[in-house]
Amino acid sequence: MRSGKLRVAVIGAGAAGLCAARHILARGGSFSPPTVFELSERVGGTWVYEERVGKDQRGRTVHSSMYRDLRTNIPKEVMAFPDFPFEKRLPSFVHHSEVRRYLEQYCQHYRLREHIQFGTSVESVKPVATEKGWRGLAWDVTTSDVTGTKETTTERFDAVMVCNGHFFDPYIPPIPGLENFKGTLMHSHDYRCPEPFAGQSVLLLGAGLSGLDIAQELSAVTSPVTLSHSQAPLRSLLPRGMLEAPGVQRVLGDGALELGDGSLVRPDVFMFCTGYKFTFPFLEPGELGLQLRSHMVSPLYKHLLHTAFPSLSIVGLCRAICPFPHFHCQTQFALSVLDGSFTLPSREQMDREVDTEIRRLLDSGVPLRHVLKLDAEQWDYNDQLAALGNFPALPPYWRSLYQANKEFRATDLLNYKRYNYQVLSDTDWSVERHPH
Repeated sequence: MRSGKLRVAVIGAGAAGLCAARHILARGGSFSPPTVFELSERVGGTWVYEERVGKDQRGRTVHSSMYRDLRTNIPKEVMAFPDFPFEKRLPSFVHHSEVRRYLEQYCQHYRLREHIQFGTSVESVKPVATEKGWRGLAWDVTTSDVTGTKETTTERFDAVMVCNGHFFDPYIPPIPGLENFKGTLMHSHDYRCPEPFAGQSVLLLGAGLSGLDIAQELSAVTSPVTLSHSQAPLRSLLPRGMLEAPGVQRVLGDGALELGDGSLVRPDVFMFCTGYKFTFPFLEPGELGLQLRSHMVSPLYKHLLHTAFPSLSIVGLCRAICPFPHFHCQTQFALSVLDGSFTLPSREQMDREVDTEIRRLLDSGVPLRHVLKLDAEQWDYNDQLAALGNFPALPPYWRSLYQANKEFRATDLLNYKRYNYQVLSDTDWSVERHPH
């Protein structure tokens, strides 16, 4: 505080944390260089592939959900941070190792590494009332060194940006009788490659992006592969041996799965592709008045800032989004609040806005667990943050190219990752299809 600049702690050095650090450094007039706490020894978060599941070679929990052959389902032309494109030589849909390399290049380009404390676990984040703090509040962040000494340190910051990701704590829906299942029960978090499943029948619950992707991989080595879900039927041709079925309702006493139409199936493997829970072990929800549910965190203004403690932001909670540009907009908006570029409404007004928005969605039939699922609304959301925070909005092609890819994915699941896109201007793009 002696310099008059704000000190910000960033938790996590995945894509969101790196983005936060880059924009803090860019606003050097208002902020001291960031302190980024990263549990592992590498940048990239979930994009760092780990072949092991459960525990790594050091006995630590494996957080990554990457599988061996994963390629992005969003073209690199709109997946990139707007101020740092992927290399032109790459195809539109890149292997996960290229995304990790891209994040390492981003880190190097903006000279972020010197601000990252690797091998550091954040143990607690506590608000402290102090006249010197931003709006009379500061944060005591206690960390421990996980690489050897295990000693703990507490530092004081003016603001905290939580960027710890949310693809590591599997969500298993409460299915009656699940304990009766006799085969292999697993979550997609622990899937790495299809070969071990050869010769086995597999049922995957959930037709989100990971369910669709893994089902296709498995169909190349075994059948039947059943995609069980309660959404509208898929519109695309499916690989041979891949079937659709209604959602699993319960597991009978003999281990059979009863589906929504009353039919019974007995797969060798039952794999949950049902997403993840939000987990913030370093936050004390009671102390902060933060409500944590499996797919919902509240009260957050603009899905980002704690209404009672707005110097605490939780980046990247929204689902069904284009993640890197989303982080780009969220982090800049949070910083514009801290440096005074945007003046927040009162806490009461923010809470009222949060309640009104949730009620609007619930009244329109959106279940509570999908309140943070932005999908087509993400573009207006990003534009709104840019307008309020006074930073450049994403070019218009971002929305139209992303939405076109989503439609291609829905109608040409087998081939859409062979398409290549080219951005022609802020508004126009072209696509070259290679279906065979």
